[in-house]
Amino acid sequence: MIRIKTREDIEILRENALIVSRTLAEVGRHVAPGVTTMSLDKVAEDFIRGCGAEPGFLGYGGFPYTLCISVNDVVVHGFPSDYKLKEGDIVSVDCGTIYKGFYGDSAYTFPVGNVSEETAKLLRVTKESLYRGIEKAVAGNRIGDIGHAVQSYAEGFGFSVVREMVGHGIGRNMHESPEVPNYGKPGSGKKLLPGMTICIEPMINAGNKAIFLHDNGWAVSTIDRKNSAHFELTVAITEDGPADILSTFDFIEGKRQY
Repeated sequence: MIRIKTREDIEILRENALIVSRTLAEVGRHVAPGVTTMSLDKVAEDFIRGCGAEPGFLGYGGFPYTLCISVNDVVVHGFPSDYKLKEGDIVSVDCGTIYKGFYGDSAYTFPVGNVSEETAKLLRVTKESLYRGIEKAVAGNRIGDIGHAVQSYAEGFGFSVVREMVGHGIGRNMHESPEVPNYGKPGSGKKLLPGMTICIEPMINAGNKAIFLHDNGWAVSTIDRKNSAHFELTVAITEDGPADILSTFDFIEGKRQY
C-alpha cells in the first residue's frame, strides 16, 4: 500500500533528509587515500547521534553498520571494514537516519583522489541520470517514466543499469511502496500522486548489468568486477510542478554550509 504523506509528515522527512545530507558531507570530508572505510562509519554514527537522530541502517534487517560503504565494483550494501581507500578508488556511501518517527535515506559516490577519465564519466553520468529521473517525478506521470529517463540517459553513454536493486517509497518505514526501478517504459507502472515520497537511486555499471551476492548476504558486486556508481535523493511529489527534493548534495559539493 502506498502511504500518502501530509505536509507535516513531509517536513519531518525533510529534516531527516537534511541530516542525512549533512552526514554525507561530513563523511566526504574524510574520504582520502589511506582512510579505512570502518573509520568513515564511525564518523557517520557520531555525526548522526550528534544531530539528535539515530542511524537508520544500524540493525535494520540485521545490517550491522551505520553506513553501506561500497568500493569500486561493489554496487550497494557493502560492509565497512579495515580496507584502506586507495588513489583512484570510488566509494559509494549510503546513509539512513531515524528522527521523529520517520526515516531519511540518501547516497553519494565519492572519488578518492584522482580517478580515471572513464571513472569520472561514470560518476557524472550516474548523477545526471538521477536528476533526469527526478524531472519525471511529477504528479500524473508513472513510475516507468522515472525509470525510462534514468535508463535511456545512462545507456546512451554505453553504461548499464542494475535491474535487481531499485529505489523505493520512504516514510515511517525505510522501504515502502512503490518500488522505483531505474529502467522501464514510459507510461507504465503506478501513477505518481501528490504526497508520495520516494527515493530515486540509480545504480549504474561501467560494464555488464549483471551482479552477484557476496557471502555475507548483503553486498552485491558487478559480475565483471568493473566499477559501479550510486547516487540517491529523496523527493516528494507535489500538487503541481516539479518534485520537492528533500535531500541535497549541496553540502557535499560546497554549495551550502552545514
